[in-house]
Amino acid sequence: MVDSYEQLRERPGDNQEQEKYYSGKESDHTFKSQMIILPDGKDIVDVIAGEPGPKSDITLFRENRERFDPKQKFKGDLADQGEELITNPIKKLRNRELTTEQKEQNKEFSAKRIFVEPRIRSVKIFRVVQERFRLKPKKYEQVILTICGLVRLRIGALVLPPEIPALP
Repeated sequence: MVDSYEQLRERPGDNQEQEKYYSGKESDHTFKSQMIILPDGKDIVDVIAGEPGPKSDITLFRENRERFDPKQKFKGDLADQGEELITNPIKKLRNRELTTEQKEQNKEFSAKRIFVEPRIRSVKIFRVVQERFRLKPKKYEQVILTICGLVRLRIGALVLPPEIPALP
């Protein structure tokens, strides 16, 4: 399952740099991160962090899909529409309503995909991810990956080796 989120960051001093990170959706400068998790939210498989905020979810996925098997299927939301490897809910057409059958299909799809949201929430519990990122931008990816490691340890997906006894 694939989903993305944006996090506010400090405004870059360089004019070209600040234009690159300005997200109209958030009306601020942001980093974008994408998480790929296993079904039922059992583990975080992949994290892409520190991309410019205005980059679309589908572009972010396409730039990094070579990390996976070319036949690997994913589940996404409506932001990921247009990619043949990602299944999406049925989108409502302009000036039309979805049929009851399509609504039921979307409901079933959402029930399977919903596990990605609590996993993102478990990362956003940490204040460094929740609030404006005030550290150096170069450290953003390292911080996010560290927090994802802590989340994996908390949910039991990351198993540490047994402690080695000290030598006498």
